[in-house]
Amino acid sequence: MNTEPRTLVVIATYNEIDNLPRLTDEVLQHAPQSHVLVIDDGSPDGTGQWCDERAAQDDRFHVIHRASKLGLGTATVAGLRYAIEHGFDYALVMDADFSHPPRYIPSLLAGMARDARGDGADVMVGSRYVPGGRIEGWPWYRHWMSRGVNRYARWMLGLRTRDCSGAFRCYRTEQLRQIDLSQLRSRGYSYVEELLWMLKRSGARIGETPIVFVDRQLGRTKINGREAVAALWILFRLGIRNYLGL
Repeated sequence: MNTEPRTLVVIATYNEIDNLPRLTDEVLQHAPQSHVLVIDDGSPDGTGQWCDERAAQDDRFHVIHRASKLGLGTATVAGLRYAIEHGFDYALVMDADFSHPPRYIPSLLAGMARDARGDGADVMVGSRYVPGGRIEGWPWYRHWMSRGVNRYARWMLGLRTRDCSGAFRCYRTEQLRQIDLSQLRSRGYSYVEELLWMLKRSGARIGETPIVFVDRQLGRTKINGREAVAALWILFRLGIRNYLGL
């Protein structure tokens, strides 16, 4: 009998037809026992149509269609809920643009494994900021901003994780059940820090494994200044709650 944990790889997409077909193949190459779930926010480039065609051919591939761009945070929560409701043991979240290379998936899964003493992470972060991790292809100001956001998040939220803003993560669904995902305030990119904070408060064991983050080669980035400002404001509000013990 196969006792390997059931893993759902969650990928949120908007206009990722240039990346998603190859990414899906590489994910299943490195984690052949996993399933893939795409949450597509009404991509006009044909991403959703490709997902339907792939799902019809491969029972390891699933798709949720949403009518419009509703935010990365809400898309990820939809994927986490799907993993919980469909009996998966792990929900592994990654970006669709190859900035999170699939070759690191086995390392994330290895960090989740529990030994005879029951030790093993409840959350494994693919980290750019532990020894062996790094970023390729970014201009200096993005390095500066990322480092600043991570220091800010650690200070405001009391996190010890070196890479608080990294979205390449594996979550134990048993631990996700301990928190109320409907209380997640972030709709955009700050969900990664907020979710980590909620899990830390629930007693989750958080680990990190080094990755080489590679800036996207195809397609267009979805990050903009408005979302960055909104993320900092949400982190500030969460930090006040953290220091007040709310």
